[in-house]
Amino acid sequence: MAGYILRGEEKTIVLGADRVDRLLQQGDGDAALLYLCLMRADCAVTPQQLMSRLHFSELRLRAAETVLQNLGLIERAAEAPQPEERSQERVEFTAEDLGRILAEEDFRMLVEQTERVLGKKLTTNDLKYLANLNREVGLPADVIYLLVSHCIQRAERRYGVGRRPVLRQIEKEGYYWAKLGLFDQESAARYLKTYSDRQEQMVQYMQALQLGDRRPVDSEERYIRSWMEQGFPAETVALAYDRTVLQKHELNWRYLNGILRRWDQEGWHTAEQVRQGEERRPDRHTAQQSEKKRAAVEKYLKW
Repeated sequence: MAGYILRGEEKTIVLGADRVDRLLQQGDGDAALLYLCLMRADCAVTPQQLMSRLHFSELRLRAAETVLQNLGLIERAAEAPQPEERSQERVEFTAEDLGRILAEEDFRMLVEQTERVLGKKLTTNDLKYLANLNREVGLPADVIYLLVSHCIQRAERRYGVGRRPVLRQIEKEGYYWAKLGLFDQESAARYLKTYSDRQEQMVQYMQALQLGDRRPVDSEERYIRSWMEQGFPAETVALAYDRTVLQKHELNWRYLNGILRRWDQEGWHTAEQVRQGEERRPDRHTAQQSEKKRAAVEKYLKW
């Protein structure tokens, strides 16, 4: 439940504990601020008003809205074509264009730092990828360096120490950062902190699934990340895992995901909520058996 109550002459915003828990579990500051702003509004607000009040870019606002939609706190808007597909058509920079860009101190320093951390001399195509991120995507040089460092760390975690991403992969991640509205160091650092925290939490989810301490493969990570976004702690995933093995005699990701999807529809996210919810709801199998027995008795009496 959410809404206003009056304390004297002052309005007070009331948020249900479940909603607060979902926001805290998500750990996304932009989403929390947007939700508070929406709860504070006395009437309908436009995206422009929200961007002005929160000092968000359009991409940053859209990213926060997506988080709230995934958490079930606001309704999902009708799908609309995204302009980002058109923006990913990279502009072809000429040698003269690259010469002018390289003459700028910030970009030149970015190139030097990127070469140092990647351990190689950048090719002309590599320079074009960086120039595209800076000129067309709109990421400042300092943010691009954070992006490069993040991609290197991610490659090492997945494939081992010393592995390096190619600039095409870095550019692809840069488009994702732009979609999230990470156009300054503060928002990028906040995203990296959230990302790091989630990577640490991945270990807990893998252990809940009896998969040890290894890193999840990409398809496993997508499942786990979606459960995090829905607000399921590792304890609840462990409970769903037990139910899955009981029925399938092994870990079946799709079946387990189906269990969690049903619990999400019921509004059950913690293990305690699942237990309490199932106690309140009559067992369907037991009800069916009782109905069969009742029908059998009635049929016998009719004889």
